[in-house]
Amino acid sequence: MSHFTTINPATEAEIATYAWHGHHDVDRMIAAAAAAQRAWSTMPLERRLDALRTLGAVLSSHVDLAAHTITTEMGKPLSQARAEVEKCVTACDYYVQHAIEILAEQKVPTDYRRSAVRFEPLGVILSIMPWNFPLWQFFRFVVPALAAGNGVLLKHAPSTTGSALLATRLCHIAGIPEELVQTLIIDIPDVERVIADRRIRAVTFTGSTGGGAAVASLAGSYVKKCVLELGGSDAYIVCADADVAHAASQCVASRCINSGQSCIAAKRFIVDASIAEAFTEAVIGAMAAQTVGDPMLPDTTIGPMARLDLRDALIDQVHRSVAAGAQLAFPRDPLDHGQHRGWFIAPSVLAHVAGNHPAATEEIFGPVAAIMTASSDTEAITLANASRYGLGAAVFTSDPERAEHLVAQLDAGNVFVNGYVRSDARMPFGGVKDSGYGRELGPFGLREFVNVKSVITI
Repeated sequence: MSHFTTINPATEAEIATYAWHGHHDVDRMIAAAAAAQRAWSTMPLERRLDALRTLGAVLSSHVDLAAHTITTEMGKPLSQARAEVEKCVTACDYYVQHAIEILAEQKVPTDYRRSAVRFEPLGVILSIMPWNFPLWQFFRFVVPALAAGNGVLLKHAPSTTGSALLATRLCHIAGIPEELVQTLIIDIPDVERVIADRRIRAVTFTGSTGGGAAVASLAGSYVKKCVLELGGSDAYIVCADADVAHAASQCVASRCINSGQSCIAAKRFIVDASIAEAFTEAVIGAMAAQTVGDPMLPDTTIGPMARLDLRDALIDQVHRSVAAGAQLAFPRDPLDHGQHRGWFIAPSVLAHVAGNHPAATEEIFGPVAAIMTASSDTEAITLANASRYGLGAAVFTSDPERAEHLVAQLDAGNVFVNGYVRSDARMPFGGVKDSGYGRELGPFGLREFVNVKSVITI
């Protein structure tokens, strides 16, 4: 095979076919990106930010086109796809307002005549992005990378190649040089060749832990900086004094975002035993209220899984969890969703999940909630931190001191209190343990891909 074919997961119909770039094409694209980056890096920061301001306007004017492309390729409900594109605008807005301050030279008091720290671009960065948020994952990286003066080559997930090409085209419409931001249509075996190229200065990867480990190994072998945003199995601790209705509503809202296909979706609900029955009933009610169907329809809240293999893997995890002792509390069959075509699954609830069940030890990437019980806050923390992941977590309690005590003990890069975990352009985002390292967004995200240069005059 020398091409990618994209498929609509709601209809199983082919969308388009894209030929791979050959080695000669890739070499030419890297050379062009390197030359464009040198010119871009010498441009005054204010001019780079003008281009990013225009990019925000271009994204705003192309919301309908971009949302339709996302939904067609990976099945996200159209209203959520629109929200994804609109969120990309917030990244433009944030860095346009704050990049000058974040990148400003810092004076350091020493006994030298002059000592300062500068933040300068690294060069061309390879961006390897996933299918689940095909525009947001890219733009939350590319906006700060461009603000810092870098160039970008995008290798996107094959199933969302159309979204990748649209993302880079929107950059070009905004006046960002075509050579500076390009999409590489290459398969996994060709990734090493790109990382090995001396003109590629760093790599950023968002995706599975296994994929991240492979990319990190390659980046390390060629001494390239790497930022990894990987999987998660987010624990939501629901204390005995929590507002049960609110907690259940927030947990289900998080669990069902993007049809459950989100690294920071709520995945393990660790509930105080005294309220477990009431919480489980509330969660089942909220899951039953979800509308599974055509993602183009306005009332749909859960679309199809993005690929058939993803749906099959999720069903297997449910079956193995039930075989291990968990109870499928809702529905009787996750495949009983009323859809005759497409890769759909019914929103499901697993109760009585133990720490050694697949639903607790593996990342569940779909609309399946796993409910666990704890007899104390100490046990809840132990269950939450037992996961190899550490991306996000949430705590539901009416006691602020209790919340602070639990937040301090959670092994996670993001912790929310009385609400579900989400990314925000103003705040750093990333994880610990098998959820990766490095940060995106906020001031830290802008400084990930810069040379922190010390300058001293004796």
